[in-house]
Amino acid sequence: MASTISNLWPEIVSWNHLVQSYARCRRRKRYKLPATRFHYCWESNLHRLQDELVAQSWRPGQYYHFHITHPKPRVISAAPFRDRIVHHAIVGCLEPNFERRFIFDSYACRVGKGTHRAIRRAQTFLRRHPYFLKTDIVKFFPSIDHGHLNDLIHHVVRDRQVMDLIGLIIDSGSQLPGCIPPVWFPGDDLLDALRPKGLPIGNLTSQFFANVYLDRIDHFVKE
Repeated sequence: MASTISNLWPEIVSWNHLVQSYARCRRRKRYKLPATRFHYCWESNLHRLQDELVAQSWRPGQYYHFHITHPKPRVISAAPFRDRIVHHAIVGCLEPNFERRFIFDSYACRVGKGTHRAIRRAQTFLRRHPYFLKTDIVKFFPSIDHGHLNDLIHHVVRDRQVMDLIGLIIDSGSQLPGCIPPVWFPGDDLLDALRPKGLPIGNLTSQFFANVYLDRIDHFVKE
């Protein structure tokens, strides 16, 4: 198992890293109104964002919620453009350190993976084995436990300032509309149903945190 990582904060809030994160964030959004507004004075806007991060005064903005029906009905929560730059800055630093921990056959939202490679890999296994196990997690993103997710990330990331920033983004899931029925597990008490849950579908951080959250299950199934 790879060692823990620390002292990531200077890299996350560095000017060069934020510029790179802004460029990645704008890549597919450059003609959207929020992106063009930010770009009009992008250097001063990015400096202001950096100042807030360094002073630890940055707070997530309000999400814009909308519904989609394909491939199934879901609520998508879009963060403000400047918040998405922060998401890219975090994932850009954390992802290389977590990638070596993930199993090879985890294909969602990973560089060099994706749906088509997953299909080809599944077809290879189907030629060798007559059976497969298909499972699903009911309302996965709305049911993600904030405390457990924080613990999983903190098991690797030992930088307090980075964890504080991640905590703000995870806590922003409390803005999500709707709720899920309470579920109890062995050892839970009545108050456990009140634990904060849910990540916004639409954040880059949510996609990355989802892989972190399910990593132990991946290893259990494989090994």
